[in-house]
Amino acid sequence: MSDTEVTTAPRPLLLADGEPAARAWSLNPALRHLNHGSFGAVPRVAQERQLELRAEMESAPVVWFPELPRRLAAARVDLASFLGVDPDDLALVPNASAGVSVVYAGLPARDGGEIVVTDHGYGAVTMGAERLARRWGGRVRTARVPLDAGAEQAYEAVAAELSDATGLVVVDQITSATARRMPVELIGAETRRRGIPLLVDGAHAPGLVASPLDGLTCDFWTGNLHKWGCAPRGTAALVARGPLRDGLYPLIDSWGATDPYPDRFDQQGTVDATAQLAAATALDFIGSTWGWSTARRYMDDLADYAERVVGAALADLTGADARVDVGMPVPGMRLVRLPDGLADTRVAADALRDRAAGELGVEAAFTSFGGVGYLRLSAHVYNTAEDYEYFAERCVPVLGEWAHAARESRAS
Repeated sequence: MSDTEVTTAPRPLLLADGEPAARAWSLNPALRHLNHGSFGAVPRVAQERQLELRAEMESAPVVWFPELPRRLAAARVDLASFLGVDPDDLALVPNASAGVSVVYAGLPARDGGEIVVTDHGYGAVTMGAERLARRWGGRVRTARVPLDAGAEQAYEAVAAELSDATGLVVVDQITSATARRMPVELIGAETRRRGIPLLVDGAHAPGLVASPLDGLTCDFWTGNLHKWGCAPRGTAALVARGPLRDGLYPLIDSWGATDPYPDRFDQQGTVDATAQLAAATALDFIGSTWGWSTARRYMDDLADYAERVVGAALADLTGADARVDVGMPVPGMRLVRLPDGLADTRVAADALRDRAAGELGVEAAFTSFGGVGYLRLSAHVYNTAEDYEYFAERCVPVLGEWAHAARESRAS
């Protein structure tokens, strides 16, 4: 929770014409959309811009594709400005996992090299690290970071796994399952001192954090613009600095392969790049309608309120405090503990997500860490306090019934 607890509901954000912010999105009104953090949500104006671009592409593909690298280079300038980085450091990739895969494929081989990750890492990214370690003939070392660890304790947990054999460190800037920050600035200073490459998975950072690379020393950083930035899906940035970036190539070889980094990423054959070209439309919409600082403040205040309301409902249900002590909290997302019996594994958490959508009409994020199930609350500008009040009143009692049934089933 943030330093100042929000005890009253934040006033909903409105559009310029006084209509609710949600009117700018095409989200199904029959569902409660309480999980912006997983897949994002694209405002209508950006959807329309992408459709215009697709129509242009299909009307004259022989004109479109030769011209596409120039347009993508221009788009990179806009997106780099939003992130506060040099356009010459930024390549466009489909998502953060693709950016990670580019790095894994481009690093020079290191015989017996070890890769350090944390137990909060995104599963697909960790699986990729394990494959790379096998190719190197090395192994993955996992730093165990307690959920309530502050910056210094988390840094020490990672630093303790470093050695002369370490060939790469991979750390989340904001963790997916546990909605916390990692001290990437401290870790970056240490890996730079030791000469160890650092890859920062910033999947959740763009839009949620202003200038996410400020003060950060790393060789590679990748982040999704389709999450909190609300860009069309398929839009992410890979930022690479230093000599290792010369070894980075797109996952698909094309005629731009001999171009320097990042230009070689602007030519990907017949890939539909309209999402990347429409990304700035989404960013500009939020910036011009409310301003990003106002949007971030609202999301954080609403997440605080959601934690209080939903956490109180869960506490009434179970008799135990549902709030979670997250050592390095992030804006816009909170964790609350679920009743025992729910989401205690990743597979069970995903099944609960699907059941909640189908039976409760709620799109929510359920996660698991250390054998404990959590509800990850996330808020965006189209959400309102009523969304979370509804969840607390209507959904929490049902979750209690499901948890009881699960415990009974296990006991029988």
